[in-house]
Amino acid sequence: MSTTPAHSQQQVNASLQHETITGVVERLTFYSQESGYTVARLTRARATDLTTIIGSFANIQPGQTLQLTGFWRDHPQFGPQFQVVNYKETKPATLTGIEKYLGSGLIKGVGPVTAKRIVAHFGLETLDIIENQIERLIEVQGIAKKRITLIKNAWSTQKAIKEVMVFLQGHGVSTTYAVKIYKQYKDEAIATVTKNPYQLAADIYGIGFLTADKIARNIGIAPDSEFRYRAGIIHCLSEAAEDGHCYLPQSELIESVIKLLTTESHQPTEEAVAIIIKDMALADDLIREWDEEKTLLCYKPTYFHTEQNLAQLIRQRLENSVGTDIERVRDWIERFTASRKIQLSEQQRQAVETAAYSKIMILTGGPGVGKTFTTHTIVSLWKAMGKSIALAAPTGRAAQRLGEMTGLEAKTIHRLLEFDPRPRGFKRDSENPLPDDTGSSWDSQPEHSIAAIDQPTQPQQGGD
Repeated sequence: MSTTPAHSQQQVNASLQHETITGVVERLTFYSQESGYTVARLTRARATDLTTIIGSFANIQPGQTLQLTGFWRDHPQFGPQFQVVNYKETKPATLTGIEKYLGSGLIKGVGPVTAKRIVAHFGLETLDIIENQIERLIEVQGIAKKRITLIKNAWSTQKAIKEVMVFLQGHGVSTTYAVKIYKQYKDEAIATVTKNPYQLAADIYGIGFLTADKIARNIGIAPDSEFRYRAGIIHCLSEAAEDGHCYLPQSELIESVIKLLTTESHQPTEEAVAIIIKDMALADDLIREWDEEKTLLCYKPTYFHTEQNLAQLIRQRLENSVGTDIERVRDWIERFTASRKIQLSEQQRQAVETAAYSKIMILTGGPGVGKTFTTHTIVSLWKAMGKSIALAAPTGRAAQRLGEMTGLEAKTIHRLLEFDPRPRGFKRDSENPLPDDTGSSWDSQPEHSIAAIDQPTQPQQGGD
């Protein structure tokens, strides 16, 4: 499956012919409470058929009258659809529209029957009455003071949503991001974005530094803002992590930050960035330590602690080897290689033996040195020993190669550890480990072995 980066998708959308349409939401085909993603059907004046609209909405209910800006797209299965880029809610213009709007479930305390009574009493002034003289609802039969309070609170919530969406869209925030921002911060959305828009990059998945920086420029945040510097430093460390680096030397970090934050009107100095780095380290927002060569290294705290914890776990496992009859393993290797009329090099043989008694082993090497056959031999040995084997690889293609090589099913690491996209975590962890139901007939204890195929990589600074 391929995905289009958010900035690229925005460029594609911007190149399409935009137009504005207005209509009443007839029904919702799909709505995600989490993301706001919506597929709905819209009734438009002078249109004989319902219009399918697709987009992100902070809150949407049948009966709402919406003014939508976007573009048309032709779905191969469902036909023409209107992709919403921005929207705003307008008041229904007819008694029927007002009644449907109020009775849609948008406002708690008002159902279809109550909506009919309210509209029958106030007519076209209904929405103005609710907005400015809500206490007059007591004039409607069947509405008590308690329900008026409920309606008032619900109406205020809807009004707050509108204000947030208007503010964000007015500062160049796309509807998709505006919905995410509102769902994250609720009524605090405007205050949060106004004070520190870079907080969005830390709190909301899908919004990175570049998007937050664009929002910051639109609302007038100064290019030398401390918030901007801090966010830029974290962004540079995150970008380095994408290249396999757990840290960056401070000198390289400063160089990257200056390059990132430089604009036509502002260029950070090394001294200014160094001061922010020092302040972040004092506040534990950044971790610095000297290496053996007296180079000052800078870590994001998450990467530092992950690296430390991983090293500790590996040490614990290396301290306790698996009880194995090594002579029996060597006899098996001799029979296995003889039956296939092949010879293992000394390094390959050592790797196979090590895999028999070690809880952790890394098999690496350049192209053509025999990693593939060594891995095949190791897995064959584990099968002969009665081990429970799980095969995993970083990518789908590597997993396919690993499966073809060994004759066993291989999965991506994400699939093996049951990645859950909602909390963005793994279901399999130290509290819920992989199943271990097959003991080893050669070992003194059950073992669960995992083989991962390595891919050629360049040496990485700061570990893998």
